[in-house]
Amino acid sequence: MRVAPVGGTAVQDHVALAEIELCGELIIAASAAEDRLSMESIDQVLRVGEERDDAGSCSR
Repeated sequence: MRVAPVGGTAVQDHVALAEIELCGELIIAASAAEDRLSMESIDQVLRVGEERDDAGSCSR
């Protein structure tokens, strides 16, 4: 196993980090739920509505 050298040479993939954060939030929500999460609950955790709202409010 190789370890990234210390000194700031590590590359950060911001998209991957955001996806990991959303997966973690989804896992937390699923573990706290008593039953399966509904599609609406999943959309809320993943902030799907916010993305649609943001995209719909942009005008060219």
